[in-house]
Amino acid sequence: MKVMVVGAGKLGLKLAESLLNTNVDVTLVDTNARVIERVNDHLDVLTVNANGIELEVLKELNIETYDLLTACTGSDETNVLICSLAKKLGCKRTIARIRNPEYTKQLRFIKAEMGIDHIVNPDLATANEISRYLSRSYTVYSEDFAKGRVSMIDFNVSQVEGFVGKQLKDLGLEDLLIVAVSRDGEMIIPHGHTELLENDIVHVMGESKRISQLSERLGLSNSKKRVKKVMIFGGGKVGLYLARQLRLANVAVTIVEQDKARCEYLAEHLDDALIIHGDGTDINLLEEEDLQSMDAFVGASGFDEQNLLMCLLAKQAGVGKTIAKISRPNYVQVIDKLGVDVALNPTNITASHILRFIRGGRVVSVSLLLGGEAEVTELIVGDNPAVIGKSLAELGLPKGIIIGAIVHGGQVIIPNGSTVINPLDRLIIFCLTKDVEALDVFMKPSRRGGVRHELRNSSKGFGGFIKA
Repeated sequence: MKVMVVGAGKLGLKLAESLLNTNVDVTLVDTNARVIERVNDHLDVLTVNANGIELEVLKELNIETYDLLTACTGSDETNVLICSLAKKLGCKRTIARIRNPEYTKQLRFIKAEMGIDHIVNPDLATANEISRYLSRSYTVYSEDFAKGRVSMIDFNVSQVEGFVGKQLKDLGLEDLLIVAVSRDGEMIIPHGHTELLENDIVHVMGESKRISQLSERLGLSNSKKRVKKVMIFGGGKVGLYLARQLRLANVAVTIVEQDKARCEYLAEHLDDALIIHGDGTDINLLEEEDLQSMDAFVGASGFDEQNLLMCLLAKQAGVGKTIAKISRPNYVQVIDKLGVDVALNPTNITASHILRFIRGGRVVSVSLLLGGEAEVTELIVGDNPAVIGKSLAELGLPKGIIIGAIVHGGQVIIPNGSTVINPLDRLIIFCLTKDVEALDVFMKPSRRGGVRHELRNSSKGFGGFIKA
């Protein structure tokens, strides 16, 4: 498969990086020679220093031979035009990043008329994730799979009494699977004798009702209190999208924004939201605006440090949930030690959506974890003789791949080595980035000796299942 990415910004780089370990040939196009030089130093992809909107450039790159083009430059209009040109020149599919809220009501028309197959909006996707988190009873971040039947939560073991210093086999997590442990920015595939250390992040997957029971038992949920009042620090695109969604859910919204012109814009485009013109980093201002009465605080400004700092101050003021929008991937490793409930990266969220579209077919969802060090993929098994009727133990899975749950006939199964894969089973698979290519065997018939041969050639280590 050949993929062209036009625009080597944060999203373009993350997408190229995420595709490196898959059977995809990536071409990265950007007008900035210095950016291209840095990419060449860090990523093994074909780079082109050119303007992707020029017809001659697309023709010289033989765009008609590409399966997909993703346009993620800083301009919505440029992205639309690049996709339209690429499609007319023979590119099979195109994806455009469009962020402007003014275009949200026209997206269907833009797709149909401009030959765009898929549109992604990082700010809207981030607002959706924040809104989803605020609607849940968990005080920790969670993901849902298999139409809500399967959930995964991750939490800092320091939040839970009695977890630090224990081995996984002694935690008493029945009918649940600990798929990974994040430690000092590194993702560890654990086993029963793995001992938990202070500030470890445990990723647990299982049937949704079991996850809910675990959250209540460990004090990670607040099911009796619904979020009714939210303060948003920063009135940019994420703040605007989020406020619209919260108002539709009858949640009272207060936005603190420093730019006066932006405040006037927000007041014109939001119904019944309180817009405060002032410095959101001034804790005295926030206290005057009744910060301590808020159920949640969202740091959504354009500055990671300010978002994190104000979330910490909100937490100290007694706010139940704090969410920070962050852009810098190197902050991921320290977030869980700071006490912020959730930190969301728009780039990772958007890259996940694009990866799901690229893999297509039977892939239902893709979620990037720990800045892209690992992912959770949900897929539906087709009529694939390489895996159908085989037990998981027979597949010889790489150590970095763990099937966390299987939905068979509407029932959620936490698998073990003897579990057999059937047609139309939904698999929720945890996978380290380096082993992503091995997922191909679940989506297409294997070559040269079957699935075991392919998997063993994709990774040196083997593993499978760590049932707590």
